[in-house]
Amino acid sequence: MRAAVLFETGTPLKVVDGIIVPPLKFGQVNIDIAFSGVCHSQLMEVRGKRGEDKYLPHLLGHEATGIVREIGEGVTKVAVGDRVILGWIRGKGQNAAGAIYTWNNQVINSGGITTFNETTIASENRLVKLPVGLPMDIGVLFGCAIPTGAGMIYNELDIKEGSSVIVIGVGGIGAISLMYAKSQKPKTLIAIDISAEKRNSALEMGADFALDGNAPDILEQIKALTDGHGADFCIDAAGKAKTIELAFSTVCRNGGQCVFASHPEAGEMISIDPFELINGKQIKGSWGGGAVPDRDIPLFFKISQDNNLPLQGMVTKRYPLEEVNQALCDLEQGKVARPLLEINPALEHEV
Repeated sequence: MRAAVLFETGTPLKVVDGIIVPPLKFGQVNIDIAFSGVCHSQLMEVRGKRGEDKYLPHLLGHEATGIVREIGEGVTKVAVGDRVILGWIRGKGQNAAGAIYTWNNQVINSGGITTFNETTIASENRLVKLPVGLPMDIGVLFGCAIPTGAGMIYNELDIKEGSSVIVIGVGGIGAISLMYAKSQKPKTLIAIDISAEKRNSALEMGADFALDGNAPDILEQIKALTDGHGADFCIDAAGKAKTIELAFSTVCRNGGQCVFASHPEAGEMISIDPFELINGKQIKGSWGGGAVPDRDIPLFFKISQDNNLPLQGMVTKRYPLEEVNQALCDLEQGKVARPLLEINPALEHEV
């Protein structure tokens, strides 16, 4: 099969043919990939911003849709022919080790899920059946962006009607958080981004206000929009030390909650005033929105239907597998919210 391989951090991925797919082991599933998402996690891996990579060379990708072609011993959750969502968050089922592929007599490593490849061997617990009525291209978002973005809203924050909510960074996860926060009917919904284009998109998604994150008076603007006290909730999806610090600064004392879903590159630290913690501000990191995939993916799909959320607008640009490095560059430069790799789009129409 053909796949994009990371041979050395700090260098582009190489798309190579002829990778040998090994036989299935206990708890593993063989899947043909239709579409794959591209996330900042892969960008950080490729650029070497997660520290030492002990598994080179290896495959990448952690959100996709595809069709099951073969199941290994012990697998009961899916069957041959099922359309599935692949995601990195562990759900029900066997937790199988990553497959070991070979190419030109060289070992190619992988984890419990990889998706920048035509065919993948995935652990059973990284799969959920694609809900009926959900297209396979949009279904990719339910592998990572939606469980994380919507999960923060529904699993980790107690957003009630009339609350004030801020979302910093209107990329993939931030845009999803914004949409699902809107479904909770907050009194004030504020988006913050340094990109004018993304601020405009945020307003189209339902934000009441969209502020420039580089504005020197950003905190004063926020206080003016939140009765002088700060917001009840703030989600940072930009993943930088300064934006996490900003997120903490924007929430009110006596119960204001800040949660962040991404993180800066290895070695960077955040600095916050502990006196603000004593005054009742709260901050925490989110591991995939606290999502339980088997429970939450069907639920989040239903919420999107009930609220007519514009998920289609998240897929702003599509790329063939050969252009995966361009997709990473466009993501890095903020040109796209969620790049989509069209690996085998014909599978969408397979009967």
